[in-house]
Amino acid sequence: MTDLYLASGSPRRRELLAQIHVTFEKISAPVDETPLPDELAHDYVLRLARAKAEAGWQQMLGQVLPQRPVLGADTTVALADHLLGKPDDDAHASAMLQMLSGTTHEVLTAVALRTASGCDAVLSISKVRFAPLSAAQIAAYVASGEPHDKAGSYGIQGLGGLFVEHLDGSFTGVMGLPLHETALLLARQGLGFLAQE
Repeated sequence: MTDLYLASGSPRRRELLAQIHVTFEKISAPVDETPLPDELAHDYVLRLARAKAEAGWQQMLGQVLPQRPVLGADTTVALADHLLGKPDDDAHASAMLQMLSGTTHEVLTAVALRTASGCDAVLSISKVRFAPLSAAQIAAYVASGEPHDKAGSYGIQGLGGLFVEHLDGSFTGVMGLPLHETALLLARQGLGFLAQE
């Protein structure tokens, strides 16, 4: 039996849910991801994760699908006061990587679970230190295509992992779905591996 609906198109989130033996069906949940004026990074990702879970819940009801919990998630990179989402194009990706070069930034991933009783959410915050990057390294990485659909223009699980000198936090959270926090969220609804206690 399917455990839940996943309101995300991210292949990494699908892989991570499968890794912890959670069965799911993908559901469409388009939301406006524009940050609000002066919105803090943690408020932004929590708002979007909840909005995606709610949008998926409304899609489920509207399509008269079997009722199941809906999981939504959002990841952003924060450097000082700058929110670094997915790049618009190669030049934008290059500019973001230049900003991250030789610095420590935060990766915030919020996960929300919408059920008939409401919406519960958790937040994972990781600190990532990048090595200094040369212009040639940035150009080669952007040319690889890997930065295109990733917050902060890098994937820690791919070539982008070569730039990470230090990680303080959740590796899977930086990928886009913090497994420990997600498993605890699911267990509160009697779902997943940690619910087997």
